[in-house]
Amino acid sequence: MTDLSTTARPALRPRRPRRFNAAPWLFALPVLALLTLFMLLPIAQSLLLSFQRNLDGVDKFVGVAQYQRLAGDEVFRTAAINTALFFVMQVPLTLSIALGIAYLLNRPGFPLSGLFQSAYFLPTVMGLATAGILFRTLLNEDLGVINFMLKAMGLAGVPWISNPWWAKVSISGVLLWRAVGFNVLIYLAALQSVPKELYEAAEIDGATNPQVFWHITLPSLRPVLLFTAIMSTLATINLFDEVQVLTGGGPADGTLTLGLYLYRVAFQNFDHNYGSAVAWVIVLLAGLVAFVQVLAVRRNA
Repeated sequence: MTDLSTTARPALRPRRPRRFNAAPWLFALPVLALLTLFMLLPIAQSLLLSFQRNLDGVDKFVGVAQYQRLAGDEVFRTAAINTALFFVMQVPLTLSIALGIAYLLNRPGFPLSGLFQSAYFLPTVMGLATAGILFRTLLNEDLGVINFMLKAMGLAGVPWISNPWWAKVSISGVLLWRAVGFNVLIYLAALQSVPKELYEAAEIDGATNPQVFWHITLPSLRPVLLFTAIMSTLATINLFDEVQVLTGGGPADGTLTLGLYLYRVAFQNFDHNYGSAVAWVIVLLAGLVAFVQVLAVRRNA
């Protein structure tokens, strides 16, 4: 019988120290340098600027004075309220319509589904400025096609651009028109990835169509719904192009958004210190809203 306790074990060979391989870092160095130069440094500089004030051409540290000024800024408050209204008026409606269209297109036997997919996606590829100019022409109070058709039916023309409320409705309509097609494609791809076995099992159990939608389809789409909700929210918080082209923030700041207000402060008034403070508050708001949405989805998971 062999005595295992006395059996000599082969001596372990000492590990060779891993040699540092500099090749990957050398390949990534140009990208890292450009990223630092054009992204990280400007971000750090904007944060520094938000704690400074330009006095006689020299930036001087003033602590949180710019943020205190922002807290009492009535125009910033108006822009924040307008942005929130655009979010309420546009994001839930856009995502609901896109989900409904994708659900219909995904049903077996739906005619001309490829044609409808292309038709819904076309507005997404149109340039923002082009879409804005197109709708500004269509919504013109005196010469626009929409008011012409309303008057032809015996109805009164609508002040689509000159009235603050109707201007919000007009911009929300343009945003909805542009965003629905993009979200339809995302939802359609997600719907086609749901395992067919789940639907077959539900059919065997006698589940109705609403039960299948609420208990199989929606839970399967939860990550995609979260993604589209966050992307739509961020797009609304940074809303600029459509508002700038359609109304320029008017009338009487009735459609002024946070993104447009930031542009006015930083690039029209050249108050870069205060503009940096506005930008960082917008970033914090966007992060907070995205965080709340993630928590809400996880709680309902």
